Amino acid sequence: MTTENAFWMDTRTQLTLVELAECSGVTETVVQELVDYGALTPSGARPAEWAFSAECAVSVRKAARLCGDLELETSAMALVVSFLERIQELEAQVRRLRAQAGGSF
Repeated sequence: MTTENAFWMDTRTQLTLVELAECSGVTETVVQELVDYGALTPSGARPAEWAFSAECAVSVRKAARLCGDLELETSAMALVVSFLERIQELEAQVRRLRAQAGGSF
């Protein structure tokens, strides 16, 4: 794996449509379709103004690999992205609850 196009992101990083497509390995059209299916919710009214959280890049990249391996269409990829993001939310909630409970469970 080359690091030619690598860059550091944190949870506050915002990505444009082009940047999200590049770092997740999908086309801009696929990103637009994921927005149309409701799997991604960018800020901004038009594609040229869209901004995505850096966290969604991980989900899109994982979904793209999985859907490529299973030869799934973009509509199925939208569902996978939604599931992956929900899993991330639930894992974060579990971490918070563990921290509040002092790690007792």
